[in-house]
Amino acid sequence: MPAKQTKKKTVKHILRSALLVLMVVSLLQFDLFEPTASAVTQAEIDQLKNNADGLSSEKKDLQKQIDALKDDKDDAIEKKTLLDQQSAVIRQEITNVEAQISAYEELIAQTKRELEETEQREEEQYELFCRRVRAMEENGAVSYWSVLFNATDFADLLGRLDFVSEIMEYDQGVMDTLQQLRAAIDAKKADLEAQLSEQEAARDELKAKKAELDKQVAEAAALVAEIQKNEEAAKALLSAKEAEARRIDQLIKEKEAELAASLGPASVGGYIWPENVSKRITSPMGSRNTGIPGASTNHKGVDIGGVGYTTSVLATKAGVVIISERSSSYGEYVVISHGAGNSTTYAHMSQRKVKVGQTVKQGQVIGITGSTGISSGPHLHYEIVENNVRVDPLKYLPGYIKAW
Repeated sequence: MPAKQTKKKTVKHILRSALLVLMVVSLLQFDLFEPTASAVTQAEIDQLKNNADGLSSEKKDLQKQIDALKDDKDDAIEKKTLLDQQSAVIRQEITNVEAQISAYEELIAQTKRELEETEQREEEQYELFCRRVRAMEENGAVSYWSVLFNATDFADLLGRLDFVSEIMEYDQGVMDTLQQLRAAIDAKKADLEAQLSEQEAARDELKAKKAELDKQVAEAAALVAEIQKNEEAAKALLSAKEAEARRIDQLIKEKEAELAASLGPASVGGYIWPENVSKRITSPMGSRNTGIPGASTNHKGVDIGGVGYTTSVLATKAGVVIISERSSSYGEYVVISHGAGNSTTYAHMSQRKVKVGQTVKQGQVIGITGSTGISSGPHLHYEIVENNVRVDPLKYLPGYIKAW
């Protein structure tokens, strides 16, 4: 075969090989920087941080109100209420930071996966470039200039220029892709380092928030204890509690009257324990000594101790939430109606998890235990009303432990 024809076949073979490899590269480049479907983004974490700023501002406003109060008995109950509100905001801050930490965990795992994928693509692209070089060598190591200089005429030269241009563009494309991949890897590594740093900062913040909450809870408990030591202040406190209890009784009747048609008749009994952690009853229902000369109080339910600040409060019977609010006396409390004249009350919680009008199932979480309102320590105050009359919850609390 003439040398001229052999050289033309060689050039055509190189062109076909180069174009084939170029197609493969194009396919790789098509999804080179396609974003991975993600469950979380940095923007979502930034939104959590913005929400945290709002909570911080709310907490500062409450502190200003606390600082403005005078240190006397007339302001004590209001101050306790404000301290409880501030504690509630801190708990929201804790929840927010925990959400940030969880989001960072997911984002970090996602970034690590993307980094591994990009490094794998770089390795594949480099291997493709090496195959390109080996192919040129195996086909006679034809250089760009030799292809041009061996043109037989001007038309052949133009054809060769097109071929050389395609080969040069391919070579440059391979190098450009390798550079893009390396830049992407460096960026991913920088992102990962920043995310790990932010997550660690969030962990430190969470620790500080929990310490702040402990201090706040202790301050609120000390305030109640101080009030109880002062006879005059304690009597005022007792009077306020009784007035608040009457208000709540009236509110329950009004709410049940509004829902009378939908509530239907009540069935007596059928309750479960309002939590699953403790069976210690620290204060029974009925008359009890307040420690104040000539003063006693009629305890309208039972107190369950040993529950701390994190125990889930459960609906003891299916029903409809008719009250879910904050009270100066009961703190964060919820009342569930189980039919006309039948209700249960759960008080002094740190958080409420249900809203008015919500239908709840027996055993459903409705809140978290705490020490809000007029309370000197974490416990759950629990009441039962049947036929519009309060009944002793102890007859529905099997296995209770007497701790009073």
